[in-house]
Amino acid sequence: MFTSRPPSVRYLKATLFVGLFVSGFVALLIAGNAFAVPDAALAQFLQLAPPGAHDFRLVQYLIAAALALGIAWTTIDIPRPSLKHVIAIAALLELIVATAGFKFFGRYLSPLPGAAAILFSFIVGFLYSRSEAGSRKRILRQILGDRISENTFKHLIDADEPLNLEGERRDVTIIVCEIFNHDELEENLPAADYVALTNSFRRHVADLLVERGGYLDECDGESVRVVFGAPLRDIHHAIAACDAALALEERLNAVNRECHTIWKQMFDFRIGVNSGEMVLGAYGSRRLGNYSVAGEPVEFGRRLCRANLIYGSRILLGAGTFYFAEEAIEVRPMEMIQRFEDGSREEIYELLGMRNVLSFEELERRDLFWTGVVYYRSQLWDEALDVFYSARAPKGADGPVEFYIRRIEQLRTGLAALDWNSARL
Repeated sequence: MFTSRPPSVRYLKATLFVGLFVSGFVALLIAGNAFAVPDAALAQFLQLAPPGAHDFRLVQYLIAAALALGIAWTTIDIPRPSLKHVIAIAALLELIVATAGFKFFGRYLSPLPGAAAILFSFIVGFLYSRSEAGSRKRILRQILGDRISENTFKHLIDADEPLNLEGERRDVTIIVCEIFNHDELEENLPAADYVALTNSFRRHVADLLVERGGYLDECDGESVRVVFGAPLRDIHHAIAACDAALALEERLNAVNRECHTIWKQMFDFRIGVNSGEMVLGAYGSRRLGNYSVAGEPVEFGRRLCRANLIYGSRILLGAGTFYFAEEAIEVRPMEMIQRFEDGSREEIYELLGMRNVLSFEELERRDLFWTGVVYYRSQLWDEALDVFYSARAPKGADGPVEFYIRRIEQLRTGLAALDWNSARL
């Protein structure tokens, strides 16, 4: 994946500096006839006439400059040390072949300025590649791999901010997307088709969220977890995550239609989005490890994803995400839940769309839903039911609206509110 990435500005600047410095140094050596004595000895060995003081002088300058820049670029940009050596040796062999070619025509072309350019560029470039700035690409590739997009990778290389893999606390946003009908799919599909269908889910989720700037933190048999705002800082991480979650819902609906056409089965996916302060760093051991996030907000994102099953919603947000992205999104309130042991309660929300995207009718139903929730929390059951009935979508089922209608009807008859305790999620 990294081989097709555009050049890094950081490494391009380093290449130009090293290449031009070495080119200038070798040009001074050529101008000062520093290679005259060894050239005469080599020409005698090849049974050729000794070169004149100005023979192929311009050609030598051009060859030295091209080799200095080329070797500087490959030595600085290529992460694998063995490949750096291979390219430098190959360049030296090309010089030898070029000298032999000129010998065939009875002329002497000195390989010494070009060899000096290769040697000096390789040494300086290799030393730079071992520095903190020069080793940045190699470290990023080892730690992050293909878990980030090409654009994010390039920005991380060029960023002035030093890499912090030892651990830090930062506000970020996570998206958790999970399939909840694995048992049904496994029962109704042959093993190969089951793997193909679920892999289609994982591939589309990972590809879309990563290309939108997320970091692929986890991708297992049931769920995908992606982080926004790390490792590349983004003060708009919550807004970017909400926009990506909506795009993901649309993409997976399309994928589900394809799955139904092929296998007559669809996956039941839900999405949880949560923001907060999390611990970022490189976790693991020498044998197995990667950059990841940890903390209660991570687990709460997973719980939000699962809570969609309760409300019949598709995308739920935590209060932190709503706080960071409120001015850019449209939501409906779902529940005041107890998240921590201290008894405090906070709102969770259903994500409807980005700001200025919903139609007038959708905004009207959203406002009716908010009103119905207010009546519900005031235990005005009749008023709440009237509003929720008015908030129903003209086509298709609206899970959260039907959820509140069922709950109110149960409460009015004295039955327990569904089969869970709303005080804790």
